[in-house]
This record gives sequence, structure tokens and C-alpha cells, in this order.
Amino acid sequence: MAGPAPQPGAGPLVLAAASLQESLNAAADAWARHHHARPVLAFAASSTLARQIAAGGAADLFASADQEWMDSLAQTGRIVPGTRAGWLAGALVIIAPAGSRLRLRPVPGFPLVAALHGGRLAMADPDSVPAGRYGREALQHMRVWDALSGQIARAENVRAALALVARGAAPLGVVYATDALAEPKVRMIGVFPAGSHTPIIYALARTTASTHPDAEAFRRFLLSDEAAAIFRRYGFVPRR
Repeated sequence: MAGPAPQPGAGPLVLAAASLQESLNAAADAWARHHHARPVLAFAASSTLARQIAAGGAADLFASADQEWMDSLAQTGRIVPGTRAGWLAGALVIIAPAGSRLRLRPVPGFPLVAALHGGRLAMADPDSVPAGRYGREALQHMRVWDALSGQIARAENVRAALALVARGAAPLGVVYATDALAEPKVRMIGVFPAGSHTPIIYALARTTASTHPDAEAFRRFLLSDEAAAIFRRYGFVPRR
């Protein structure tokens, strides 16, 4: 995935987790209303974006859906020391098409496989994408992961998993609560307890490749009370 080529006069280039699309666009609009050039936003799986930055790709800020991919960039000197923040928190849910009447309570041994009725469970790739890794942890904690062998629809990012359920290509999916709130064609039918997986903490940092004079100011804006109010509207929990 290549980020958009910055245009003359454009704001800083932000590579961000796919699950941040609506909220980060709203924050970018708010920043622009303060008479700044609107940031250029590119969304994909955190794993894809981190690899792009590690390979020397352009970026001013990186917003990861987990700590691990930010760790990998920090270890190779790709982020500016002192600019990293544990930024937003989220929750993990099970979704079904909006017309579904199904309800599931994720507890050890809960009947997720039976609820699929032979279909597949849509989720981001559990081998690399944060939403998929959180999902696998939760399903392992609930002791249903092994039974799901062969019934996982692996998507390139959490929004692709969301789309599979929204269009009826998969009967159920595991996504962030914020994704479910953004898509009227799905509904949440179960919420994983926070203790069933690694805490979902989005990380934000400025990259060492950053050259835009507004990059640090926009990073600080994303940590401000004004931006926190925006992210709360989209279901995130800002961490202060």
C-alpha cells in the first residue's frame, strides 16, 4: 500500500489504522477549521502501514491500532523519541447483519461455531493485523478458537472484515465496537470482556521521516481536549 503523494500546500501525511477512518477524518476537518492545511490521511491495516514506514516510505505521523507495530518501528529508530502516546482505547465485539436477532454472550465455550450455521467468521488476519490478533486472543480465551479451524474468513484489515458481514458474505464477524457503530448494515450481538484479550490501545507517534512543519502541532492537536471530544463521538475512549 502506497500512501497518497503529498500535494503542494497539503497538510502532514498521516498513516492510520483502517478503523480510524471516520473519526480521524472528523479530527482533520476540525484542524482545518483552525486555518491549517488539512492533513493527508491514508488508511490500511497497521501492519501494512508499519512495514511501509520501516521500508522508508513517507509519513509524518503513524496511528497504530496496537502497541506492537509501534514497538517495531521504535526499535528500528523510525519514530521520534518522546512523541509516542498511548492514545485511544477500544472494545472488541461480535457483529451480525443488521436484521439478525441473534445475541451471544462471550463466555468460555459459548456456542459461536453453532451460530455460524456452517458459514465463516470474518475477522482481520490474526497473524498480523491488530484486530485479528485481539480477536484470536479473545476466542482462545473463550476456548472456541480451535473449533473454528477452517471457518475463519481472513480479511486484510478490520474494515474488510466489517464489509464481509455488511454485505452478507459472512454471517458473523469480530471487529472493534467503533467499526460496528460506523456501519448501519451490521449490529453488535456480543461484546468480549476486556480481560479476554490484550488491552486495545491505539498508539500515535511522529516519524523520523517527517518533514512537514505542522506535523508536531497536529500530533498535539490529536491529543487535545477538542480532539478527545471528537473521538468520543465515534466510540473511542481517549487516554489522558
